[in-house]
Amino acid sequence: MLQLYQTALGSRLLLGSARYPSPAVLAEAVRASRAEVVTVSLRRESGGERAGQAFWSLIRELGVRVLPNTAGCHSVKEAVTTAHMAREVFGTPWIKLEVIGEEDTLQPDVFGLTEAARLLCAEGFEVFPYTTEDLVVAERLLAAGCRVLMPWGAPIGSGRGLNNLYGLKSLRAHFPEVPLIIDAGLGVPSHAAHALELGFDAVLINTAVAQARDPPAMAAAFALATEAGYAARRAGPIEPRDVAAPSTPVIGTAFRG
Repeated sequence: MLQLYQTALGSRLLLGSARYPSPAVLAEAVRASRAEVVTVSLRRESGGERAGQAFWSLIRELGVRVLPNTAGCHSVKEAVTTAHMAREVFGTPWIKLEVIGEEDTLQPDVFGLTEAARLLCAEGFEVFPYTTEDLVVAERLLAAGCRVLMPWGAPIGSGRGLNNLYGLKSLRAHFPEVPLIIDAGLGVPSHAAHALELGFDAVLINTAVAQARDPPAMAAAFALATEAGYAARRAGPIEPRDVAAPSTPVIGTAFRG
């Protein structure tokens, strides 16, 4: 089971709820993914008052746990205010914390992120920070009170997969007991499988599912890939070699001259 704060989850796939063709397609995708956690952007869905209420009702009807996020926030004040609103609306201390610092890559502002995390953790929020693979930033987020980290694989919506394998492997090795969820940039199910094979605890997928030709089918594919990656990690993959190793050894076999 995946343990996030005090909550145990059977699925290691978290699903985003933005950019689907329709609410009905979103609902089908969530069911197909078997995800138990769905992220919701308070700022985005609040654009139309009645539409926003209907959207939140749909998410609740799916029987999943809501992880509100602060998507679109570019400052500490914006992110903290949005988190307070989300706690009131959804009645949960969970918050996926995003503080964006650069427009082209949507890279997190790690300075604002750590400050916002410190403030929210002090107020009892259970913070899921969207961060980079930087080890120093990770240390500071943990010191601020975060118990889960969400490093990016690649820029949001890019579909590039795991851009910095060295950095991500180092992050996993330095914090073996901390739940690490790859968030952003995964484009195909094999990216998710790779993340779980590397020892990451879960993945969060949005664009790759929502913008697929068949979102429910893609959601199901990501669910299978996540399960396969986790099972492979537990099974103990062989170490890569620089030379061939015959699968059928010649030593000890019969030889006919």
